Amino acid sequence: MEFLINDIYRATEGEGVFVGRSQVFVRFQGCNIGCVNCDSMDTWSFDIESTSLNTIFERILEESYQGKINWISITGGDPLHPKHVPSVVELTKFLKSKGFKINLEAAGTRVVDEVFDLLDYISYDLKTPSTGVRTRLSLIEKMAQQYPNRFQVKAVIADRKDFEYTLSAYRELESKLGNIEFPWVLTPCYEPSEEFPMQRFIDIQEWNQIEGGPFRVIGQQHKWIFGADKKSV
Repeated sequence: MEFLINDIYRATEGEGVFVGRSQVFVRFQGCNIGCVNCDSMDTWSFDIESTSLNTIFERILEESYQGKINWISITGGDPLHPKHVPSVVELTKFLKSKGFKINLEAAGTRVVDEVFDLLDYISYDLKTPSTGVRTRLSLIEKMAQQYPNRFQVKAVIADRKDFEYTLSAYRELESKLGNIEFPWVLTPCYEPSEEFPMQRFIDIQEWNQIEGGPFRVIGQQHKWIFGADKKSV
């Protein structure tokens, strides 16, 4: 089995509804989605030496203080790229057999049942116009139907256009589902090498409040602490 791994590291969750939770991150190498504002472009290439499952587990044990930290976050790259799916399935089954809980960061371009059925939680992206990528709303509708109480939606917001797009998506899904019962998080964009974008945060909070607060506005804590360019934190 081929495991293309960029990094394995211990950190505090910096995004979404679980900000502050200690986790071990397993970052897969390889992604062909191409978000223009990606903060991990170094993970795009698939050209990396394969790692063994034993080596991955040894690193996880080391980073988790021998399993004391029991949440693993599988991220990328794109861990749901077809090239990665078999190894993600094997890794997830193995880690769950050892008592770990698994979250996966999904890019919002596909729903992979053979992976998602195994997971404890899924962080699912809605791609906004500033990313240059589009998420089909039917995928989020499917998530709500198949994985209730096991996922959140996250949308990176760079400007008013992104907010309006996300609000429109929310309203459309609300009309189809009757209620939005999953957490929907707005992540104010914080670009590499950018100074802390305080006004962007303030604007997004205000836009959300004017609409009645349908979203949770949650920034990227790790970037507040370490800056926008620090990796593996």
